[in-house]
Amino acid sequence: MKKNMLFAIFIIICSSSYAQISNDNDKAIGFKFYPGGITYKTFVKSNRAIEGVGYIWQYGIRVTGLYEFYGDIDGVDGLKWYAGLGAHIGFWNDEWKKNYPSRQTGVAIGVDGVLGIDYKIANAPLNLSLDWQPSFNLIGYNYLEGGWGGLGIRYTF
Repeated sequence: MKKNMLFAIFIIICSSSYAQISNDNDKAIGFKFYPGGITYKTFVKSNRAIEGVGYIWQYGIRVTGLYEFYGDIDGVDGLKWYAGLGAHIGFWNDEWKKNYPSRQTGVAIGVDGVLGIDYKIANAPLNLSLDWQPSFNLIGYNYLEGGWGGLGIRYTF
């Protein structure tokens, strides 16, 4: 499972690196808190970005890819809203199967949405975000999950 997650993160990062960039906050890598993961974001246009998130949590791992649309929030330089769509694949561990015996499948594949705010700190290579990422599993145990998302802290370059 760890090899699958690392491979998926590698593919997301490599495919993102070929995008045309036109923003002062072109690329960013860091952490997203809740449940906890590594995030990489790159802008493909001045108001559009691709983000990959690799989550590690108590019940397994999950890799999510998102296509995000950005817009300025008037009155605060560097503050933007964003919304987007994407997909995920997750692999549940034995703890998940033990706590949820009716959900014995070990894989979940589904679609995601994202809604949040993003702030690039002026004169510092730091980006902060706060978002909500609802998702729906299509393969594996089907259910709507509203608990993903959180605080992102990234180094920009």
